[in-house]
Amino acid sequence: MTAAVLHCENIAFKYANSGFELRVPEFSMQAGDTVFLEGDSGSGKTTLLNLMAGVLLPQSGEVCLMGQNLGALSASQCDSMRVDHIGFLFQQFNLLSYLSVLDNVTLPCKFSKRRKRNALKHSVSVNQAAQNLLDALGMGKYLDQAVSTLSVGQQQRVAAARALIGQPDLIIADEPTSALDAGHQAQFVQLLLGQAAQQNTAVLLVSHNPDLARHCARRQRMEQWQA
Repeated sequence: MTAAVLHCENIAFKYANSGFELRVPEFSMQAGDTVFLEGDSGSGKTTLLNLMAGVLLPQSGEVCLMGQNLGALSASQCDSMRVDHIGFLFQQFNLLSYLSVLDNVTLPCKFSKRRKRNALKHSVSVNQAAQNLLDALGMGKYLDQAVSTLSVGQQQRVAAARALIGQPDLIIADEPTSALDAGHQAQFVQLLLGQAAQQNTAVLLVSHNPDLARHCARRQRMEQWQA
């Protein structure tokens, strides 16, 4: 049986001098899974995402990415696992304003040989792979434009292409639609999930908009773990 893309088991994490402790008995995602993660402010969503990405390590339990326990890795090994297997979509996008649209999208392939190899499986170059994604997301004509000149919605699509390039096994999307109105939020999520499905990439979507849950196969509330 193929290892889960992501598997969390009996994890517990508590910040020093904090009364709140995050506990997750079990959570798994397989290739191509789509999960909507929701919870009140302060429920530990951001902490959990950092644990899943290996930015934080649990005080007990295991977080396994592609069958590898992140807690057993060195910091540099954890960094490599993260860039090889996870694409990130942030609330603030975290695009580099001084780079063009194309250069922003191809960045993961400069840091990950694995994602570069994946990009080249179906395209003659990394740039062509980036253009294909941008075309699919309606941004193909902006390749050489500085991202600082784009609208919020356009920047969001560039960030999505950057997360998708090189077929990562998992995309963690943390409030990626918060700057858009409800109609455009749904449109963007459909675009993101459609592209992810084509490459069998799992997507963990975090949002305060419960209406977006209908686009995902599963729904998980943080509070269900704390009960």
